[in-house]
Amino acid sequence: MTGMIELQRAFFSESSKLIFRNTEFTVSLFKYPSGVEAIELKNSRGRMVVLPYMGQMIWDLEFDGADLKMKNMFSQPKKAEQVIDTYGCFAFHSGLISNGCPGPEDNHELHGEMACAEMERVWLEISDKDIKVCGETEYIKGFGHHYMASPSVEMINGESFIKMNMTVKNLSGAAMPLQYMCHTNYAYLDQAVMKQNIPQDTFKLRESIPDHVKPTEKWLNYNKKLLNGEESLTQLTNPDMYDPEIVFFADVLNQYQDVAEFEMVSPNGLTFFTKFNTAELNYATRWLLHNKDQQVGAFVLPATCRPEGFKAAEKAGTLISLAAGEERSFTVVTGKK
Repeated sequence: MTGMIELQRAFFSESSKLIFRNTEFTVSLFKYPSGVEAIELKNSRGRMVVLPYMGQMIWDLEFDGADLKMKNMFSQPKKAEQVIDTYGCFAFHSGLISNGCPGPEDNHELHGEMACAEMERVWLEISDKDIKVCGETEYIKGFGHHYMASPSVEMINGESFIKMNMTVKNLSGAAMPLQYMCHTNYAYLDQAVMKQNIPQDTFKLRESIPDHVKPTEKWLNYNKKLLNGEESLTQLTNPDMYDPEIVFFADVLNQYQDVAEFEMVSPNGLTFFTKFNTAELNYATRWLLHNKDQQVGAFVLPATCRPEGFKAAEKAGTLISLAAGEERSFTVVTGKK
C-alpha cells in the first residue's frame, strides 16, 4: 500500500469533487439528490460507483462500454434500512446474522441487516496497482450479537473486473450465527449461455415460493417442466417465462472444485464472469427475472448457504457458527472478460 485517504461525510456534496488522479485512476466524491453519498472510481477500462456509507453497495459498474447492472426502476439510490427500498444496485452484501428471503418462521428482513447497514468508517487504500474502497461497521445489541463487519471493493489497474471482500469478526464472548451472500445483480443478456466449471445437474430448481413471488399458471407450468426435465435453462431464450423469477440452487461446491468459476456468454461475445474459493463460499444461487420493470441475469450468487432464510439454513445444517473472537473472510472476483 502506498497511501491511504480517510474519508468523512462532510467531504460529499451534490457537486462532484475530484480527490485523486494518476495515470490510470480518478476518484470523485458526490452525493445523490436523495442524500446518499457515493464514490466514483474510474480506470482505463470503465467506472464503478460505490455507496460507502450504505452497506458499501456497488451502485454502478461499467467496463469497455458495457453496463453490468440489472435493469431496474431506481434512477438513484434511496436512503433505506431494507434493500427492497433501494433495489437498483449492481451488488450488495447479504447477511450477516441472517440471509436471503425470510421463511414463514423467520422474523428478519429480506437479505439481512448488512445490505443497508450504516458504515461508521470509510477510507481509500491506493497503490500503483489498484484502489480499494474500505469500510467498517460495528453491529452491537444489548443482550445480543456483537461483530465488526469490514467490506472492501478493489478496482485494478487496466482490468475489467473488481474484487469484493467481506470480513466479519465476532466481538462477543459467545458464538454467533453467520450467513453471507455476495449478491451481484447482473444485466440480462438475451440469448446468453450460462456455464461453469461444476456439473450442470448440480443446479436444482427452487421449489419453495417466497412471499414476494406471485405465481401465475404459466409460470407454475414452466416450473413443472423444469422439474421433470422437459425443459432446461442454460441459455436465456425464453424471457416470458422468467416472470416471476426463476431461481436455482447449487450446493456443496467444494466436492467439484476448489475455485468455482461461472460465466454468462452473450452471442455477441460479451462475457461476464465470477470466481470464488469454495472453501469460503460453498453454495451458489442463480437468479433470473425478466419483466418490463426489472431484468436480471444473476448467473451466480456465491454464498455460505441457500438464501431461504435463517431457519431454513439452521434446519439444513448450513448455518455457520462463529466462535468468540473468530474472524471469517469471503472474496469474490467478478466482472467482464
